Amino acid sequence: MMKDLFDLTGKVALVTGASRGIGESIARLLASRGAHVIVSSRKIDACQAVADSIIADGHKASAFACHVGDMAQIEAVFEHIKSEFGRIDILVNNAAANPYYGHILDTDLAAFDKTVEVNIRGYFFMSTAAGKMMREQGGGVILNTASVNGLVAGDKQGIYSITKAAVISMTKAFAKECGSLNIRVNALLPGLTDTKFASALTTNDKVLKMALHAIPLGRVADPDEMAGTVLYLVSDASSYTTGATVVVDGGMLA
Repeated sequence: MMKDLFDLTGKVALVTGASRGIGESIARLLASRGAHVIVSSRKIDACQAVADSIIADGHKASAFACHVGDMAQIEAVFEHIKSEFGRIDILVNNAAANPYYGHILDTDLAAFDKTVEVNIRGYFFMSTAAGKMMREQGGGVILNTASVNGLVAGDKQGIYSITKAAVISMTKAFAKECGSLNIRVNALLPGLTDTKFASALTTNDKVLKMALHAIPLGRVADPDEMAGTVLYLVSDASSYTTGATVVVDGGMLA
């Protein structure tokens, strides 16, 4: 019988920013394919609500709060995973910050620091912590949520776009150095998606109209439409894929 390449049974997956939006969709899909998903974000109540819902659907999940901009919390979540599960097979770096929407020249230090702290430093040290565990156990997969803004900077989204370009570069750097350890590292580059995170764009009629005009599919994505690409990239279906950056943008960059 042919092997199910998308089967994640027995895998332990940590998904950050998983209390809503794209992260929640990813967590639900990975759990539906057999993984035990650790639902993580800054607020434990929101994480627990998603985990409880996944469990109610007959799948495996737990919740653990982690603000990826806080080094102590990064250490705590991996100590918990090591103690509770003894391994981590999949890390999805999805939590992100975008506190400033406006002209790049008016970016203040607080917005700069917060965006870099979460989107670059957070992703980097989450990946090194997971990577060290994966090195000990013989392999694993890291998936970074970047953005099409990392390829083409978004208007009035300067520092966010800069950090997402860094995530793309980070993905390639980790892939190059970790391939020999059987650790694959890839990135999802979402286009405009209907999430609270993107509400500055999706709730502005003028901006939304311009954006839709540039999207061949003519609509905003649903968060669930990002999760399928992540499933592919963290499963055996993509066993020879590393260092890849997969654009899922409705054709916007085409």
